[in-house]
Amino acid sequence: MFTLNCRGKLLVLDEPVVMGIINATPDSFYKGNMGEDMLLMAEKMIADGAAIVDIGGQSTRPGSIRIHADEEISRVVPIIETIHQAFPETIIAIDTYSSKVAIAAVEAGASIINDISSGDMDELMLTTVASLRMPYICMHMQGTPGTMQENPQYENVTRDVLDYCIAKLEQCRLAGIHDVIIDPGFGFGKSITHNFSLLKQLDVFQILKRPILAGLSRKSTIYKTLGTTAEHALNGTTTLNTIALMKGATILRVHDVKEAVEAITLFNAYKKAP
Repeated sequence: MFTLNCRGKLLVLDEPVVMGIINATPDSFYKGNMGEDMLLMAEKMIADGAAIVDIGGQSTRPGSIRIHADEEISRVVPIIETIHQAFPETIIAIDTYSSKVAIAAVEAGASIINDISSGDMDELMLTTVASLRMPYICMHMQGTPGTMQENPQYENVTRDVLDYCIAKLEQCRLAGIHDVIIDPGFGFGKSITHNFSLLKQLDVFQILKRPILAGLSRKSTIYKTLGTTAEHALNGTTTLNTIALMKGATILRVHDVKEAVEAITLFNAYKKAP
């Protein structure tokens, strides 16, 4: 069991939970949520059982271009403020690798910082997170979003990612960050084979004694393997989410909350069976 102190709200992870994704970006790789009212989207996710709502205003799809922090703030802060006002008990994460955006988002009501670069793209991020006293999602990525899928290479992907996470946990400890969540970074600087290898050996990351986040939702590993598109990758997502749960995932980061919650309900029933 893990506990996270989210600005005074205690998130108890005695069983897996779901993080719902809300992208405030015009070029998200999955456009299923585009055009929907963000508050209605959040309301549905919360009603469907999301423990966390994750707001992002900077596209991190392969080949994406970095926008200025001020533009990112203009995208995410109004959404965070609106959701926080309507659902003050809901835990909101800010998906950003900018310390400036992280500060603005926390002031607006966010209480978890989700950084795909683990501080590698902003040297002030770790000290900022420590000063904010926020839980921190520390993700592995090879390269940057703009270049990460050009030709990812590893000697041994699971060992290399694990070694990176061990080093990052020490950096977080030295910075003064207490609550760290590990994300192996499916799809971030990894081939389809790399992603399946990581998933197959995800249970290795339990040696870190930290919550493990699995972000597999509708990614190209699923739809390219199935010969379909992101829009038709829900069933594949549920399949890989179930494998991730069996391998020790604590948080499922998804576009489709209801189906992920159902997967967790069935997984819990399976675990309790004699």
